[in-house]
Amino acid sequence: MSDFLRHFIHYFGHFGVPLIVILIFDKNCWQKKYLFIMLTMLIDLDHLLASPIFAANRCSIGFHPLHSLPLYYFYILLLGFKSTRIWGLGLCLHLFFDKLDCVFMSS
Repeated sequence: MSDFLRHFIHYFGHFGVPLIVILIFDKNCWQKKYLFIMLTMLIDLDHLLASPIFAANRCSIGFHPLHSLPLYYFYILLLGFKSTRIWGLGLCLHLFFDKLDCVFMSS
C-alpha cells in the first residue's frame, strides 16, 4: 500500500468517518456532535510524552498511554451510557483507525 493511501485512510477515518456516522444515525445537532467527536482527538496529546514526538512509522497502539488496551476497554464502556456515548464513539473510532494504520504499516 502506498504511503499516500495509508495516510488518506488514516486521516479520513479520523475526520470523515465520524461525520458520516453522525449524519447517518443522528442528524439532530450534528454540528455539536461532530465537534465533540473532534475534541476526542485530544487523545493525541499523549504523543507529547514520546521522544521523538512524531515518528511516521510508529504504531500508536500500545506505545502511547492513552492508546493502551485497558483504556480502549474503558472507551468501549463509555458507549454504554447515553451521556458519554459520543465521547466513547469518538475515542473508539480514533483507536480503530490508529490500529488499522498499524496493520497497514506492518503489511
